[in-house]
Amino acid sequence: MPNHEPTAAAAAPHLGSLHGFFGPNGVLSRAHAQYEFRRGQLQMAEEVEKALADKRHLIVEAGTGTGKTLAYLVPVIRSGKRVIISTGTKNLQEQLYLKDIPFLETITGKLRVCYMKGRNNYLCRQKVYDLEDSPILTGLNEVEHFRIIRDWEKTTETGDRAELAALPENSPVWGKLDARTDACSGQKCQQWERCFITEMRRKAAESDIVIVNHHLFFADLAIKRAAEGAPDAGILPEAGAVIFDEAHELEDVAGSYFGVSVSNLRFSELARDIEHTLRQKQLLSASISTAAVRLRDRSQFFFSLLPPGDGRFSFDNRREFLEENGDEYLGLANATGRLAHELSTLPEKPEEVFNLIRRCEELRVALGFVLESQDRNTVFWIERRSFGDGGQRRKDRTGGNVFITATPIDVSQILRQTLFEMLETAVLTSATLAVSGNFEYIAGRLGLQHARTMVVPSHFDYERQAVLYVPPDLPDPRTPQFTARAADRIRKLLEITRGRAFVLFTSYAQMNEIHDRLLGELEYPMLLQGTAPKSALLDEFRNTPNAVLFATSSFWQGVDVQGEQLSAVIIDRLPFAVPNDPVVAARINAINADGGNAFFQYQVPAAVISLKQGFGRLIRSLHDRGLLALLDNRIIKKQYGRVFLESLPRYTTTTDIAKVEDFFGIR
Repeated sequence: MPNHEPTAAAAAPHLGSLHGFFGPNGVLSRAHAQYEFRRGQLQMAEEVEKALADKRHLIVEAGTGTGKTLAYLVPVIRSGKRVIISTGTKNLQEQLYLKDIPFLETITGKLRVCYMKGRNNYLCRQKVYDLEDSPILTGLNEVEHFRIIRDWEKTTETGDRAELAALPENSPVWGKLDARTDACSGQKCQQWERCFITEMRRKAAESDIVIVNHHLFFADLAIKRAAEGAPDAGILPEAGAVIFDEAHELEDVAGSYFGVSVSNLRFSELARDIEHTLRQKQLLSASISTAAVRLRDRSQFFFSLLPPGDGRFSFDNRREFLEENGDEYLGLANATGRLAHELSTLPEKPEEVFNLIRRCEELRVALGFVLESQDRNTVFWIERRSFGDGGQRRKDRTGGNVFITATPIDVSQILRQTLFEMLETAVLTSATLAVSGNFEYIAGRLGLQHARTMVVPSHFDYERQAVLYVPPDLPDPRTPQFTARAADRIRKLLEITRGRAFVLFTSYAQMNEIHDRLLGELEYPMLLQGTAPKSALLDEFRNTPNAVLFATSSFWQGVDVQGEQLSAVIIDRLPFAVPNDPVVAARINAINADGGNAFFQYQVPAAVISLKQGFGRLIRSLHDRGLLALLDNRIIKKQYGRVFLESLPRYTTTTDIAKVEDFFGIR
C-alpha cells in the first residue's frame, strides 16, 4: 500500500504543533467546552505522529478517558497521508464521522473524509427496478416494506440502510435488495454510474481519511488476497497507513474472513437467485429449472447427514464422514457443477449469468475445501443456527441453517504477509491490549514484529473512583455449589449499591439461572439480555432508576453509561474462553503441540483482556465512581491470578464486604 502525496495537511492550517493543539491554553482548550489537559493524550499523539513519519508500526494501550480518538486523528490530519481508520463497531464509526470529525472541522476547515460500510448496508438500485418488474414478495408486510424502500430510493443520496428508520430491523425484503457482491454485474450494470457502491468508492478515492469497521476491512483484505493483486478487487483504496481502533478484536475478525464457510442456506439462495434471475431475463429453461431443484434437494439431504450437535462443535471426523457419505457429497458437488454447466450452455449470456456461473464454481470449490482440505493450520467445525438473516426463523428439513466452516488456527503469518509487511504504518490502539504491562501476547497473535509500544496512563483516579471486591469465601465457580451462593452474594451487593448495576456473565445458562433465582427477591427493576434488542435494553437501563441489567458477552465492551445510573459492575467468573469451542480448542492444541503452554500463553492473556473490557464499563468519566465485583476468587488464590491483578488499573482492592459498604457510605 504505497504512500500518497500530502493533501490533508494543507487543509489543516490551524492545527499548529501537537503541544499547541493539546496543551494547556492550546487550540483544543479554546475549542472544547469540557477541555482538561491530558498528558497521556499529548504523549500518544506524539507517538502516532512519529510512527507515521518514520513508517513504523505502533501498539498503544490508551485507557478510558485518554481521549485516544483525537490523539490519532490530529496526527493523521497533519501527516498529509491517506489513512484508513478501522473501528471495532459501526457505532464507533458513526461517532468518528458524525461527532469527532465535525468537531475538528470547526478548527481546521473542511476535511476530505469518507465513511464506508459493508455492501449489505447499501441498496442496489438495479434490484429495486428488477423487483418492481417481477415481484417475488410474499405477504402484505413484504409488499409494504418494498414500497417504503422504493419510495426512499428516489430521494436518498447514500443508499445507506441506516437512513431507513421506517423499515423494521428484521425485514427480509432488505436482503433481496442490498448490494452484496453475489449478484453484482459491476461496470456492465445499467445503474453503474448511479450505483451507491460506485459513489462510495469514488468518494473514498477522493478522501484523505477513510473510516471503516474491522469487518469491512478484513472482508476487503480477504477479497484482495484471493484476487492476488487484481486492480479492481475490493472496494477500499490504497492507503499510507491504517489506524485500528479497538484492536483487541482483530484476531477473531481476521480469522472469520480468512476462513471458508458453506451452508445449506448458500445452496438454497444460489438456486433461488438462478431461478429468479433467469425467469426475469426469460431465459429459464426446463433443464436449468430441473438442475436448480436437484441442487436444492441434494443440499438439504447432504446437510441433514452431518453429525448431530447444537451450536458450534468440531468436525474432526471428516474422513469417517466422507467414507460413509461420499456418494452424497459427490452428488452435491456434481449437482453444483451441473448447474454451472447448464448456465454455460445458454445461447444468450448477460453479465448476471456469468456471475451465477462464478458463484456455482466458488461454492463447489469451497465445499471441497471444508470437506477434503488437510491444511494443518485450519480447524474444521459445524454450527447449527435456528435463525437466518434478519432474525427470521428459517427452517428446512435439516432443522435449521447448518454451516461447515474452516478457520485458520493461527492468523499471525497471514496478517504479517498480507497486511503488516505491505503497510508503511499500522497503529493498533485500544483500552485493553497489554497483559502485565507488555504487548507480547497481542503482537504474537497478530504477527506484528518490531513494533513500537506504549501504555498511556488513564486520566482517571481509579484508586479513588473504584473499589474492587473479591469474596474470599465463595466456592470455586466450576462447582455445583457456586450458583446459589453467587446469587445470594449478588443480592447483598445490589442492596448496597441500590441496584444501578450491570451483572455480567460468561454464559447464558448462568445468567438465566441467577436472574431467575433473584426474581422476586430484588426490589429493583431487573432487565435481561435477550428480552429486547441491545440498544433498547441500554435505553431502558439509562432511563430506569436503580435498574439492574443481567447480560453476557455482548455487553462486556462497546457500552457506555456514565454517571450514577451505573454504579456497579459485577462479574460472575474469570472470562476464560470456552475450552471446547472448536477454534479455541484448536489454538490450545496447536500451542501445546509446538512445545508451548497454551494456558499461560493464550488462555490467561485472552481472559485478562476480556476482564479489562468488562470492568471498563464502570468508570467512563472523572465523576464516575462505583463497585467492581469479581465473584471468582481464583484471582487471589491461584498463581495465575497475579497476571490479572497486574494487568488491571490500580483499583482499591478488598475482600471485605464491609469496605464496600463504607465506600457507599452505608455504615
